[in-house]
Parts: sequence; structure tokens; C-alpha cells
Amino acid sequence: MPKGYWIANVTVTDPQRYADYQALASEALAHFGARFLARGGERTALEGRETPERSVVMEFSSYQQALDCYHSPAYQRAKSARQDAADVDIVITEGL
Repeated sequence: MPKGYWIANVTVTDPQRYADYQALASEALAHFGARFLARGGERTALEGRETPERSVVMEFSSYQQALDCYHSPAYQRAKSARQDAADVDIVITEGL
């Protein structure tokens, strides 16, 4: 079964509120077995739009597990806490 991946581009607009999101999201992500492959750090935009403040890549045991995590009540609570604290793009994709 192919793994699932979250690919997120994040620009934090309110660091205090974003910290609240991180605390809530950490619990949900751990529950679904997320493994961070990239989280912040140096990055270079070579094509397309400007580089976001942070890029995050997380691996899940399956595509369905990645979707289930995003749609879980625990992650949705975290997402609500993130509102107006960051500009976020998230794509969930199936691995090879």
C-alpha cells in the first residue's frame, strides 16, 4: 500500500496563535503516526510563486491515513486554532 504525504506551505502571521495550533496539531499528528520529513529550514523557490516562510512534508503509513488525520476532529480543532494565525496551503498526495 502506498504511503501518504502532507505537503504544506506556511507563512505565519501571528506567532502566538500559531503556537496554540502547533500544540493541538502535534497530538493529532502523533495519533495518526505522522513522521516529519521536512519542517522549516532553508529552502529556495526555483519556479512559481515566492517561497513560503516554512515548508513541511509529513509521511503517513497510507494515503487514507493522511486523509483521516486531516479530517479527524482533533486536527480540525487545531485547524480552527490556526485561523487568522497563518496562510497555509496543504496538499495530500499518494506516494509511489
